[in-house]
Amino acid sequence: MYKGKKISLVIPAYNEEKLIRPTLQHVPELIDHVYVIDDCSTDTMVEVIKKCMEDDKRIELIQHEVNMGCGQGIITGYKASVANGYDIAVVVGGDFQMPLEQVTDLLDPLIEGKADYTKGCRFMENSGSIKEMPKLRLVANMLISALTKIASGYYKIIDVVDGYTAITKRAIELVNWDNARKGYGYPMDSLIRLNERSLKVMDVPRKAIYLPGQRQSQIKGVKYALEVSPMLVRGFFRRILYKYIIRDFHPLAFFYLIGLALAPLGFLYGLILVWRQLAGIGVTGPQAIMCALFLIMGVQFILFAMLFDMQESS
Repeated sequence: MYKGKKISLVIPAYNEEKLIRPTLQHVPELIDHVYVIDDCSTDTMVEVIKKCMEDDKRIELIQHEVNMGCGQGIITGYKASVANGYDIAVVVGGDFQMPLEQVTDLLDPLIEGKADYTKGCRFMENSGSIKEMPKLRLVANMLISALTKIASGYYKIIDVVDGYTAITKRAIELVNWDNARKGYGYPMDSLIRLNERSLKVMDVPRKAIYLPGQRQSQIKGVKYALEVSPMLVRGFFRRILYKYIIRDFHPLAFFYLIGLALAPLGFLYGLILVWRQLAGIGVTGPQAIMCALFLIMGVQFILFAMLFDMQESS
């Protein structure tokens, strides 16, 4: 227990026979219960976990019958945590790359009512991890973060893919996790769903851990971006519809609609005018002015919508 709150730890794990033991051995005393979600591992990880359970009675093993993805592992842990009355659920990976000694940094904002969901951030000023992170991963992370900021509405969240998180029981209960993404992209999908319910999200500085000789990520930058981009686009429109039209009304929905119609229309019209000019047909002044107006007005409407969205989500 920590400051009067019951704390659970959710560890989704798949084939982590080498690193699950040190992960479990470093669970701090303030954690009341540990849910290890085995996503149908094919190595000896389950045996390692069962041996750890003999020394630490807080550990509970939950096994999926089929491989369902890390996202589903977290959801399974969330549901178990809520069902057993824990006030806050912390999530870490089973790869011993998240500093459990910093868990109170994630818990304090939740207990103090400053946030409903906290995320570890490896890029904030005091984390000192930008130089440590492989450059390719850093660039990919920045690009995906930019897309996620727009899709989720949390423009001040920096490290959107970090899996070191904490969430209140109330937030878990408000979100419909049954429709949430189960595989790659689940951290970004979670942010979108949290914003649909107008929940507060906060970045918390944390140090990055990259173990020598161990795989750092199964995610390939380009493949990952191609896979999650359609999800981010769908999530963006779902969030705008649900949050700003169905649950409540805000004119930013129409700003986005008009902007996303005018900007592409202006761009396409501009291509047509360029083709006409190259073909020797010629372009009139009014045609060029209309193209410019479409582009300028479209961009302005989008920027105003983003500004309103940022204010509503802060």
